[in-house]
Amino acid sequence: MNEAIKLATTSVANGGGPFGALIAMDGAVVAIGNNQVTATLDPTAHAEVSAMRAACKQLDRFSLEGCVLVTSCEPCPMCLSSALWARLDRIVYAADRHDAATAGFDDRKFYDLFEKKPASMWPTPVKQLDLPNRTAPFDAWLAKADRIDY
Repeated sequence: MNEAIKLATTSVANGGGPFGALIAMDGAVVAIGNNQVTATLDPTAHAEVSAMRAACKQLDRFSLEGCVLVTSCEPCPMCLSSALWARLDRIVYAADRHDAATAGFDDRKFYDLFEKKPASMWPTPVKQLDLPNRTAPFDAWLAKADRIDY
C-alpha cells in the first residue's frame, strides 16, 4: 500500500493526479499506474485502469485472475467496474471516496447515479434503438469457431 501512496504522491509532483495503483501477483508487483487524465487527455487514464492495462500487457492476457489491485484511493465506479471485468481476486485501497471529495475529486454523483437514479433521470440520455439487426455482432461472435471466450 505504501508503494501505491508513493506512486500517487509522485504523480502529483510530475503533473498527474493524486492517484496511484499497482497490480500484484504472488506477492510481487506486476505493473504500476498513476493518474494521467490531464497529461494524456484521456478521461479513462485513471491510476487503476493504467495499472490494469500495463499488467495485462506484462502478463500477456486480458484476465487478471490471481492478481490484487492495490490503490491509493477507493476506486471510482469506472475503475471498480474495470477491476470487476478484469477478474481481479481482490481490491485494497487506502483513502476513501470522502477523502477524495475533500480534495476536489467528488465522484458521489456517479455513485448516486448508479445506485439510486433510474436511467430516465441521468444527466446524459441513454436510449436503446431497437433495430432488427441489433444482434448481428453477437450472432457473428457465437458462430465464430475460434473465438476466445471471456
